Amino acid sequence: MSSDEKPEREPSKEAPRDESSKDELSENEVSDEDVSTLDSLGPDSDYGDFLSRVVSPKLRRAALRKLFSSAKFNVLDGLDDYAEDYSRHAPLGDLVPAEMRARLAAAASRAINEPSSAMAPASTANHEARAAALSSLTGLEVTPTSVVELSSAGRLLVIGEREAALQAAARMPADFACMVFTPGPRAPKVNELGDNTIITGGQAEISGWLGEFEISILSDGLTLRLAELRPGTKAGTDLVLDLSDRPCMREQMTPLGYFHVGNDPQALEQALEELVELRGSFEKPKFFNLDSSICAHGQKGLEGCSRCIDACPTEAIFSLGDSVQVNPNLCQGGGICATTCPTGAMTYALPQAGDLATYIRRLLATYGELGGTAPCIVFHDERSASAMPAALEQAGNLLPVVLEESGSVGMDTWLTCLAYGARAVFVRVGPETPELITMELVHQAAVARALLEGLGYDPRMLQIVRPESDEDLSWCSDDRLPEASLTALASFDALSDKRTALKLALMHLVEQAPQRPDEIALPAEAAFGAVQVDSDKCTLCMSCVAVCPTSALKAGGQLPTLSFREWNCVQCGLCENACPEDAIALRARFLTDHELRDSRRVLHEEEAVHCIGCGEPLATRSMLDNLARKLQGNPMFQSEEAFRRLQMCGDCRVRDMMRGGSGPLG
Repeated sequence: MSSDEKPEREPSKEAPRDESSKDELSENEVSDEDVSTLDSLGPDSDYGDFLSRVVSPKLRRAALRKLFSSAKFNVLDGLDDYAEDYSRHAPLGDLVPAEMRARLAAAASRAINEPSSAMAPASTANHEARAAALSSLTGLEVTPTSVVELSSAGRLLVIGEREAALQAAARMPADFACMVFTPGPRAPKVNELGDNTIITGGQAEISGWLGEFEISILSDGLTLRLAELRPGTKAGTDLVLDLSDRPCMREQMTPLGYFHVGNDPQALEQALEELVELRGSFEKPKFFNLDSSICAHGQKGLEGCSRCIDACPTEAIFSLGDSVQVNPNLCQGGGICATTCPTGAMTYALPQAGDLATYIRRLLATYGELGGTAPCIVFHDERSASAMPAALEQAGNLLPVVLEESGSVGMDTWLTCLAYGARAVFVRVGPETPELITMELVHQAAVARALLEGLGYDPRMLQIVRPESDEDLSWCSDDRLPEASLTALASFDALSDKRTALKLALMHLVEQAPQRPDEIALPAEAAFGAVQVDSDKCTLCMSCVAVCPTSALKAGGQLPTLSFREWNCVQCGLCENACPEDAIALRARFLTDHELRDSRRVLHEEEAVHCIGCGEPLATRSMLDNLARKLQGNPMFQSEEAFRRLQMCGDCRVRDMMRGGSGPLG
């Protein structure tokens, strides 16, 4: 037989059933009418009847589905990565990664600017160049950052009047454990109502974040923790719904998991929708990086710069004495800490300043190559993407850059944009922008505008724009836009190091400036300036050098000399606080001469006084004279011999005392 031929099928060897066998099977089998109803079946019921040949397939499948829905058939293997129910994933809500939101907002912004958009005006060369430039760029490429893990078990505290709070708690799913707190003047009492615990009396004090809220009750001058009121209860809760008129948490940016709705029904509905999704494990980006080695907050117990602490709307930053620390669970990416940090110790991580500057440089270059003119950069957060005013959208030369938060970009990025060829830079803040962020942006802009105006540029090249002042943008597309002052665009690479980026941008702007005075006076607390030393008071004790975090002040080695490099100075005030003679004062300014800014100069020097014993350099004459004045009247230094030893080094002083057999008291 060839390989193509198929063998004939052999007849079945199974013996045919006789008629008596058929009759016997028919008597034993049951039909749909004979089986039990599905409602009466339980995990231990006999499902054998449903396997009969004469039971309809539909009924058999329904019975088997009920059988295998039993818990004993649904024990998942913990090692099976694919055993989860991926059809019921929890929406990320406010915890959507910032990069994803930025990309979506950028895509929406590009769609708005497409010439085919219904909102787009009649096409102009600038509109076409902008649309093409935004479409050609793949988006802002960011250096990855680490994540912060949060976990919520669904424990919810509802604060408010009893009836309203109970109604809100009743609307939560059954897998949420709800507790109700009703403030009042009396001592707190704990009651149980169904599945809810009710605490009445006292005032709530709340701290923490999603999954880790700490709850304390204040009453009659005492602070009671939740576990003390209800033994066996954890001290905190995962989520807080605040229905009271005044919020229990007063931060300008309250932490994730806390919802203050007051008496607003619409806000309550939105909060309830979000709360039901906040059960489980979540991740959010770590928005900051901190280099404590260059932090100017403190040294040797003295306080210096506290700009980041003062500006943080979440109160996530606190002092550790010589440096600061950030609680990543509280941080929500406002970014103003990085904007206000004078040394660059605190930097924004999503995106890093270098990544953002690289994107802007490519955007400006592509826009220009496609025929666009007079480009203006407008920074805004994603909340403003749909609220950009019509006048803004009609300006084809306005290039939008979407950020996680408007406060995350500062002077280094603004001036870099101008050096790369932007005719103007706008930072748009909205009604939801915390006032602390807006105030610090305004202060930073005041410093930058003083620099621009001092160099002869139009100060309107940089503006902080509020929603009520969007008309300030109207001049960016008409004849009032200042003429381009830069004859050449900057070619330096985008950098994430703040002080280096500032230096390069300022050097370029100074070189191209219409005017160049010797120095430009700046507003107080600017991060540029001089240290002035009163030579009549300074003893060259070098206390200022010991605390300077940026090495702006240095000692002269073996010589009693105090030198200063102005570019390094961030006006933190540590040297001023450390000086025991009150001989130091700060002066905010900017020197336009790069050589003067970057070179060291002597602030004060004296000839050294040498040890009268061995001749080695000992101190300055002013230091010894000052020491002698302070020791007058001290009973330990009433003899001429004791004062003579002040002019000796430590070794010679000991030898002299051993030879003379007496100390200062002798």
